Amino acid sequence: MVKSYLRYEQAAVFGVIVSVDSNITYDSSGKHLLAPALEKVGVWHVRQGVCTKTLTPAVPTKGHSLSVTSIACSRTSLVASGYADGSIRIWDSDKGTCETTLNGHKGAVTALRYNKPGSMLASGGKDNDIILWDVVGETGLYRLRGHRDQVTDLVFLDSGKKLVSSSKDKFLRVWDLDTQHCMQTISGHHSEVWSMDSDPEERYLVTGSADPELRFYTIKHDMEDGQSISNVSGTEIVNGGDPPTQNKWEVLKLFGEVRRQSKDRVATVRFNKSGNLLACQVAGKTVDVFHVLDEAESKRKAKRRLHRKKEKKSAKGAPEVMENGDTNRGAGEDGNSLVVTVPDVFKLLQTIRASKKICSISFCPNTPKSSLATIALSLNNNLLEFYSVESNATTKTHAVELQGHRSDVRSVTLSSDNSLLMSTSHNAVKIWNPSTGSCLRTIDSGYGLCSFIFPNSKYALVGTKGGTMEIIDIGSGTSIEAVEAHGGSVRSIAAIPNENGFVTGSADHDVKFWEYQFKQKSAQDSKQLMVSNVRTMKMNDDVLVVAVSPDAKYILVALLDCTVKVFFLDSLKLFLSLYGHKLPVLCMDISSDGDLIVTGSADKNLKIWGLDFGDCHKSIFAHADSVMGVQFVRNTHYMFSVGKDRLVKYWDADKFELLLTLEGHHADVWCLAISNRGDFIVTGSHDRSIRRWDRTEEPFFIEEEKEKRLEEMFESDLDNAFENRYAPNEEIPEEGAVALAGKKSKETITATDSIIDALDIAEVELKRLAEHEEEKSRGKVAEFQPNIVLLGLSPSDYVLRAVSNVQTNDLEQTLLALSFSDALKLLSYSKDWILHPDKVELICRVVTLLVQTHYNQLHSTPAARPVLGALTEIHPRVKECKDIIGYNLAAMEHIKQVKASKSGALFQDAKSKLQEIRAQHSKRLETKTDLREENGRKRRRKNKNSSDVHVRLFDK
Repeated sequence: MVKSYLRYEQAAVFGVIVSVDSNITYDSSGKHLLAPALEKVGVWHVRQGVCTKTLTPAVPTKGHSLSVTSIACSRTSLVASGYADGSIRIWDSDKGTCETTLNGHKGAVTALRYNKPGSMLASGGKDNDIILWDVVGETGLYRLRGHRDQVTDLVFLDSGKKLVSSSKDKFLRVWDLDTQHCMQTISGHHSEVWSMDSDPEERYLVTGSADPELRFYTIKHDMEDGQSISNVSGTEIVNGGDPPTQNKWEVLKLFGEVRRQSKDRVATVRFNKSGNLLACQVAGKTVDVFHVLDEAESKRKAKRRLHRKKEKKSAKGAPEVMENGDTNRGAGEDGNSLVVTVPDVFKLLQTIRASKKICSISFCPNTPKSSLATIALSLNNNLLEFYSVESNATTKTHAVELQGHRSDVRSVTLSSDNSLLMSTSHNAVKIWNPSTGSCLRTIDSGYGLCSFIFPNSKYALVGTKGGTMEIIDIGSGTSIEAVEAHGGSVRSIAAIPNENGFVTGSADHDVKFWEYQFKQKSAQDSKQLMVSNVRTMKMNDDVLVVAVSPDAKYILVALLDCTVKVFFLDSLKLFLSLYGHKLPVLCMDISSDGDLIVTGSADKNLKIWGLDFGDCHKSIFAHADSVMGVQFVRNTHYMFSVGKDRLVKYWDADKFELLLTLEGHHADVWCLAISNRGDFIVTGSHDRSIRRWDRTEEPFFIEEEKEKRLEEMFESDLDNAFENRYAPNEEIPEEGAVALAGKKSKETITATDSIIDALDIAEVELKRLAEHEEEKSRGKVAEFQPNIVLLGLSPSDYVLRAVSNVQTNDLEQTLLALSFSDALKLLSYSKDWILHPDKVELICRVVTLLVQTHYNQLHSTPAARPVLGALTEIHPRVKECKDIIGYNLAAMEHIKQVKASKSGALFQDAKSKLQEIRAQHSKRLETKTDLREENGRKRRRKNKNSSDVHVRLFDK
């Protein structure tokens, strides 16, 4: 009988607060912060510091590419997350569900941006393309091509009619979304443009690169009558003078530059929601916060600057100014030469300095009463920090740090009852609940390389890189004592079964034997753990791993010279030497019955040895990189291994067969721990995540898994060959070229096959119906038996069902793969489909795509004319649906007006009214300031004239 095994699957991931590959962003309410956590998006409640929900893809993709690379939030509860495989998922953050998946990019998604209503989403990727998505229709509109390198940021302008894109090719491009063409290309940067943003009123656009300056542009807007205006008068003469002539294609015009303080490249530039603050985050530890002055304040500042400049000139050359002082003074007072510059508008307010390198920033949309703004920072050490920006200082309000390690997880250990999990890192030890993933304790420690929990689960040991051995009290969460155990780093700790002792191995060539006991120092104190060194065994090289056999008869020591020595535990005499590995052994374990030894090495191999004679049973090429951990499942000869190739593998040591490959980690896997019953395993990785893999009740067979792996390899080879070898070399796209939004994938090919199958089944059924009608006309009456495959539907409805099952985003590529004959059959069913009022939009999309694709063949094929003639019946149905929608919109507008008249509170834009009040107030302030300055000038002139008279009298 063929042997079956039970499958292991990933059950939980914890320890990751924020990953470094993507940006963070607040949701529309400002209460939650969306942070990337490898393949997930965590929704953190800012005040409570708790992750309320996690947005996790339902079906994980094969390989290691599924990590979040970009996040964008709309005004509603919708959140878009882009991934490294080019897919985009739209989430409902309130429900925590994935609404749709959009596939279009061939590389990682690097930029996402919603338009203001949230109905359209723009995405840019490493494939140099920009794709516009219809969020409501869940489909791609078109692809914009023209950049020669990765797209880094996107900004919608002019109510979503224009789009500005930045790229690592050093250019900015302005796209007209109505005509789908590039209307302006802006150069000037000397290095890659990494980020850009515009203020909410769309007065300025700022770009950041590795250049030492921030570049600012003024934005020209199109009016309804076709005229163009600019919101900023800074580049024009403010009072008087003729307006400069502008190119009608010139949307962005250079306003000026501001020199940055940091020499690091700009990573992110963002305006806050009110537009009065601008944050510039560099690829370092600082964020510069600029105060954005409004138009009246910037004019006053420009006037003061101009006045100071004239005073300096007059002080240098007083006689010359006296001769023609009236004309110069008149020009200055009229303001004909007044020009607002960038320093007049953007003033450096504060500089935020974080403890570690900053990965991303995000302004809170809600402005607190006590400060100007709240800004969130994600750091590269798995940390979130929140700062309050005030006019004179920035203060750190709180941080989210307890839920994860600051660096990679180096060791994981389970307690004897599997209720506690201990993990070590470079500066802390954390105690977890492995079933829920919650962090119970955090204890400061040294760089922990290995760990061990005592059988009573009250105390634990941590071997550090500095050679100390720290005793941890798990209950109180404190470090009791640090024992100077070795002169080098403690690499391994192994318990001695059935004894109160353990063994440590170190880089100082020593293997030390320890005993522990619980002693009471005084009558008042409770019992504490005391350890003492009993024996020491000197080795010839660095000790990497130590292990003790289950019967406490042998001790195994792996050395840096690639050998494993087996000694008798009681006499410490050499029993066996295991040779064979080409590189040092990094991990090893002994089976519960003491028959087998498994060793994992940096040479990527696993070797299975017999403990009785020391013979090598099998050498297996296990991983694509160094094997970092291996362990037997208790009371079995099954074992798990982990490596730097990011994989966890499940083996049968008797048959020397690979059973399962578990994928999920995004970086090197350093360690693993297996529960006593073997019902779950825990792995720790360089990506700072701790993952739990549970054993399920689903059985599997070795041969089936082998076939699956071969199929996956074959499919991946086919994909690579099709993309790289046989695909025609793609030419560099033209300036502002437009292409289809979707991409060909396995899903679109499968959908095409299902439509073709439905067409064939429907055609056969129509022939049977025709034959039945013919027999019926001859008088042969027999009951017609429909095909059960049609599920009781008519042939046309069955085909419509197959078309409706296609994902909205994949419909375009699915229909493109149809041949002309199949497309003609599909068009022939459209006159029957139009009777379904809820399918009108889908039918219009299908008909439009097929007619556009096969226009020339349809035009030249006589048999297609009846089909094209039948398509005219669609127009009345579409007009009818359009009238219904228009009637409903008009009714809702009427209800809105009725409610407004009854309540007395009109539906009006409060923001515009507030702007009017502010403008009036600023005008009054400006008038008062001008009068004050004029009076001051008169007083100074009068004093100067009187002093000149005194000087003349004195000279006489």
